[in-house]
Amino acid sequence: MSPVANATIFYVEAAREPYEDAILSVDSIRWYEITPIDENSFYVYICQETRTEDRTWREAYTELDLVVLPPVIYDADATFEMTLVGAGEDLRTLIERLPPSIDVTIRSIGTFDRRHETVATDCTERQFEALQAAVAIGYYDVPRQGTLNDVAHALDCAESTASDLLRKAESAVMKRLVTRYTHES
Repeated sequence: MSPVANATIFYVEAAREPYEDAILSVDSIRWYEITPIDENSFYVYICQETRTEDRTWREAYTELDLVVLPPVIYDADATFEMTLVGAGEDLRTLIERLPPSIDVTIRSIGTFDRRHETVATDCTERQFEALQAAVAIGYYDVPRQGTLNDVAHALDCAESTASDLLRKAESAVMKRLVTRYTHES
């Protein structure tokens, strides 16, 4: 009997060559296709034999009314982060069914309401890029590691433009954050 396999599509933000090398090092991968999006991102359509770990993880869901909300975010060290929605009893059952070899960290528990948007919803794509660049270079670290000039360089724009993008993004994020938690109190 041949092993069961599953095909999945991933959106990846990483350097392509090391990522592809990592794919080639996994014995359970039958085939894959990479479709470039831009210099920093691509799609991977991949077919992998179902491993014991995969089967164990999936079996924990059997007969439970749980929904996985995208995105599922995978890190370089093979950990992943996901949002699960379901009744409290089903979530407790899932945690109890997972074997000790699967480490779980629960970051938050609460009432789900998808109508609430993220704190970055009011940012333009470019403003969000500015925030990402600022975080990446340490602009928001305490003490600050990166400068406004570093952010401008990362965005390939003038320092005044980077400043304007960050101020508008910060304003949008802070207003939404304060509004969200003022109304929930």
